[in-house]
Amino acid sequence: MLQLNEIESFEFDDRMSDSDALMWSIEKDPLLRSTIVTVSTFEGRLDHDRVRHQIDYLSRVIPRFRQRVRANPLSIAPPRWEFDPYFDLSYHLRFVTVSEGATLADVLTMAEPIGMQGFDRARPLWEATIVDGLADGTTALILKIHHSITDGVGGMKLQLALFDLAPDDPKPELPDAPDIHVLSQPERVADAVTYETQRSASLFASWAKRGLGGAMGVITDPVGALAGAEELTESVFRLVKPASPLSPLITERSLSVRFATLQFPLPIAKAAAKAAHGRLNDAFIGGLALGLRRYHEAHARNVESLRMNMPINVRNQTVGNTAGNAFIPARVEVPMHPDEPIEMMKQLRSVVLHARDEPANDLMELLSNGLNRLPTSMTSALFGAMLKGNDFTASNVPGAPIPLYLVGQRMLSQYAFGPNAGSAMNFTLVSYADDCFIGVNIDPVAVPDPDVLMQCIELGFEEIFSVVPSAAAE
Repeated sequence: MLQLNEIESFEFDDRMSDSDALMWSIEKDPLLRSTIVTVSTFEGRLDHDRVRHQIDYLSRVIPRFRQRVRANPLSIAPPRWEFDPYFDLSYHLRFVTVSEGATLADVLTMAEPIGMQGFDRARPLWEATIVDGLADGTTALILKIHHSITDGVGGMKLQLALFDLAPDDPKPELPDAPDIHVLSQPERVADAVTYETQRSASLFASWAKRGLGGAMGVITDPVGALAGAEELTESVFRLVKPASPLSPLITERSLSVRFATLQFPLPIAKAAAKAAHGRLNDAFIGGLALGLRRYHEAHARNVESLRMNMPINVRNQTVGNTAGNAFIPARVEVPMHPDEPIEMMKQLRSVVLHARDEPANDLMELLSNGLNRLPTSMTSALFGAMLKGNDFTASNVPGAPIPLYLVGQRMLSQYAFGPNAGSAMNFTLVSYADDCFIGVNIDPVAVPDPDVLMQCIELGFEEIFSVVPSAAAE
């Protein structure tokens, strides 16, 4: 478990970044909600009092778990994170016991309506449910958080304030609850003006530096500078242009969800990627591509490519410990061919790397700032036109390479169900210990036969893993 001195290395800004604020505001369109649900299972029964103590500790050392969002549509600054003066742990933490014989599938069914419900925006943006009584003697934890709190990579870091690295780690002492000060309206106005003044100065300095570099480029290499400006303009257009789904099959959208899961050994996935001189992400996207092609073929539909939304992690030494999100929402046209798994992985690696290197990616915060200046309805419509053109979303989140524990019980599995945010389905891979756990968030209106989809996805990964020699797979 992270201790207080380690928590202090995390940076929790008082205000949302522009991209987080955009994610928050576009939820005026409920199809664009940014809710994350994780379902984790643990050996044995979790002691309720110890769990309550542990999560109370989490809420005291991670400010976001006691903060609510305060926003004013007339404010010139992004929404603020403020401590909730009415914080009640019992609202956020619930305990339920399921009927005899319940399995993980029943937990997923329980988690689905939790994921569909919007947050109470007057409270901190998280809920946790402990599920007792599973048939195999295990216990489940359903955790629901808003994406504005953190991205997947940041979430893996923050959860170390909840989980232990050994079953006999000592019970943490509760630090004092945070001081609460509710700003008056004059204080809010003054704070917003100060924030925007400082941010504008920072942006001006950054762009002045860029402008100087650009001016020098025009002098020393006018042809190259012109080509670079043209390339940047085209890149921005590719980043923000509206689009329609490429699939002729999975075109409808709704507010409903169905959760499904897939698990396979991490070493096999890495070995398959290595056979194509790639990395785990190439095997992940390759299995999805081959599986989705099979799903379309099962419905007598041919498809050459599908549009994928993939968050590209941009955490580095500068923003590595900053709360919030640090990713670029890249849109990638994923080819459904060739048939040969190794060639498929190589081709996918190329298109994903190209999307990662888009020049306009560096402008995401600036573009978000501009969109946030527009009326919320217009912002939701513009960003929605981008997101609803995605056929599916895929995210690869590196988890803990060693076992984790909650109040002495080892975590057996962890599935993350990311938001569809306009797409028909979301596949989120979490690597934990020696396994890969894929949580699949399916829109049942787009995919009325999720069992068929999952069978096709499993076969797609079998094709990818077929490139691994039997001896290496054992």
